[in-house]
Amino acid sequence: MTHPTSTEIAGRIENLYGAPLAALEAHAGDQPPGMLTALLGLHDTLAFAERSITFHRERLAQLVHTERNISAHEVVHVLDCARRLAEAVAVRDTQAVTASAVLQSLVRIEPAEQVEPPEPSPAPPTTTVPTGPAAAATSSAPSR
Repeated sequence: MTHPTSTEIAGRIENLYGAPLAALEAHAGDQPPGMLTALLGLHDTLAFAERSITFHRERLAQLVHTERNISAHEVVHVLDCARRLAEAVAVRDTQAVTASAVLQSLVRIEPAEQVEPPEPSPAPPTTTVPTGPAAAATSSAPSR
């Protein structure tokens, strides 16, 4: 299964935010944690996993080279290197799928053209009732 590489993920982050990754990292450092910080963290972990895969694959190739005798002592190193390689592949796959899914769910919103806001409608006229001194209350009921 082919997953996006850290370079592809970096490009998608740059396209989403409209700035180079280095500028985004500097900007994210000044902000409270948010989506950008999470995406940059996913990218960093993915890039580290890719470097780890390369390192452990090369080391494993050295350990099991056909012209080299593998002693009982070196078998432990071969197994450890293979385990670390498998772990790095699992991390890379997980981070790539997660980063890709998050980026697919986000869309860059272009700023709307500067449209002048509509003029506010005039306030409806209000009728005021003059308030004068209170008139004496009169009642048609007989008083006692």
